[in-house]
Amino acid sequence: MSRGRVLGTLCAASTHEVTAAELVGYQGRSLLNLRLLGQVANQVALAVDNAEAFHQIAELKDKLAEEKGTLAQEKLYLEEELACDFDEIVGESAALKRVLKQVETVANTDATVLIQGETGTGKELIARAIHRLSPRRDHTFVRLNCAAIPSGLLESELFGHEKGAFTGAIMQKIGRLELAHLGSLFLDEVGDIPLELQPKLLRAFQEKEFERLGSTRTIPVDVRLVAATNRDLAKMVADKQFRSDLYYRFKVFPVTVPPLRERSEDIPLLVYYFGQRHAQRMNKQFESVAPEAMEALKRWHWPGNVRELENLIERAVILSRGKVLQVPLAELISPVEAQADPRATSSLETADREHILGVLRETKGVIGGPQGGATRLGLKRTTLNSKMRKLGITRKDY
Repeated sequence: MSRGRVLGTLCAASTHEVTAAELVGYQGRSLLNLRLLGQVANQVALAVDNAEAFHQIAELKDKLAEEKGTLAQEKLYLEEELACDFDEIVGESAALKRVLKQVETVANTDATVLIQGETGTGKELIARAIHRLSPRRDHTFVRLNCAAIPSGLLESELFGHEKGAFTGAIMQKIGRLELAHLGSLFLDEVGDIPLELQPKLLRAFQEKEFERLGSTRTIPVDVRLVAATNRDLAKMVADKQFRSDLYYRFKVFPVTVPPLRERSEDIPLLVYYFGQRHAQRMNKQFESVAPEAMEALKRWHWPGNVRELENLIERAVILSRGKVLQVPLAELISPVEAQADPRATSSLETADREHILGVLRETKGVIGGPQGGATRLGLKRTTLNSKMRKLGITRKDY
């Protein structure tokens, strides 16, 4: 016994046969043995009590470490979430408004959403908008790009693992699915999920429970799933590259984000939005964009969509030195694209030529110096002269 609590029983017995005459003396010796065994029992009780206490402390420490690990990872995701601007969906086109109407319709439900669209169209922004407008908005939004994680590590990233589950698992890891409990899980590029992992993922979503790698303990989870892809999943199903049951589990409510070429009327808004944002970050200011440059941007087919436009505008802010945003239109054309679409090359070269002529007319033909055309265009004088020769610009033109 320890602290008034029975921990167990210590029993002693003898197979030695005694006669009636020996019994009296034997009973006397038994009393001595009982006192000795009582002292032994007290020491055993102390050891057992300490061992149980140590085991309980170890369990509590493990549980605390697990909870701290979960909280730390949740904190990281929440910090990333707070750092994101949810008003980045910019545009007034009918195509974009249709998508936003679908988002408003489905957001208040728990239905799985499959966001489809070309790369760079802003699928993650749509996923974040769905989460922000849902009843789960106060919980974590967890994202995972399935194409960015090596296939051998994707299962651990999704479901987590226990310490020692595999070589290199030196500590317990909480998976993205567990971190998204009560919140939303955004799986980007789901077309890259390996076939062998798809059944386990399907079971987790259907049964709302899973096991970490190296564990037999089932963990219940309540997650709203939003998936995205730029691939044709239906064709992948037909080609046996994607499970049909998982495809239909994703495609409860499909949303297709239009490419930028189908919402060209949004380009001026996006140009000014990205321009102001990057200019503020670089402590610069601009007031306008040359009309011919804006027209060229609206005519370009934008294979990289909004992401390509933002990258171009960021470079434009870096290059610009005056109040007019100098857009490096020539950078839009790659040799492959120029060969595939000569008309695009001609259109951009015409816009670039008109832009340079407009600046030179404003500077009254001055190319060099602090107020010259090269400075206003953010170019070296030699570079501007080279572009003028290439575009056939002579003195009489301006």
